[in-house]
Amino acid sequence: MSEEAQHRDEIVRFGAVLYGKNLAHGSAGNLSVRLDDGSILVTPTNSSLGFLDAERISKVSADGELLAGDPPSKEAFFHLAVYEQRPAARAVVHLHSTHSVAVSCLCHDDHADVLPPLTAYAVMKVGKLPLLPYFRPGDRQLAASVREAATAHRAMLLANHGPIVSGASLAEAVFAYEELEETAKLFFLTQGHKTAPLTAAAIAELNVVFGN
Repeated sequence: MSEEAQHRDEIVRFGAVLYGKNLAHGSAGNLSVRLDDGSILVTPTNSSLGFLDAERISKVSADGELLAGDPPSKEAFFHLAVYEQRPAARAVVHLHSTHSVAVSCLCHDDHADVLPPLTAYAVMKVGKLPLLPYFRPGDRQLAASVREAATAHRAMLLANHGPIVSGASLAEAVFAYEELEETAKLFFLTQGHKTAPLTAAAIAELNVVFGN
């Protein structure tokens, strides 16, 4: 089986997993994988992640040209923006999961990092989570904000929309996304309680040991 065929099957498999866990709903959200030639496979527009067809997944050039499959998600452009800034990234996950989107709808004093470092795994897999300004879905102006944030962050949060998470593989990006959603749940569960986020020293140690 070719590299492309393997990744098409992988996107179908992870799409079904995310849909089954209620992290994706309806036709919201999109997944992509970067191939060795720089083109990407990305889920088609108006498709449900729970019912993808491997052969119909879009193949798009690094310049955004459709090469094969159905028309791509209208948000494929910000996947390409992430890849442009993160050479090591091979996959991007963007979903509208409930708790993460809820965080994106709150007022925040500091947009540079909108979730506290509640657990070591949130620091290791997600890192700091900047909140980007609101743009309507499909607005190409979003690309500049995504590109800027992706320079230093593997994950970011689109205001009133949801997270974008990248990884060295689709599995890594999906697992990081799941960690982000669980951290968002913890954030809401601990509201009204005195919490003890990780200290700066603890975060620094994690970054040294795990290379973040």
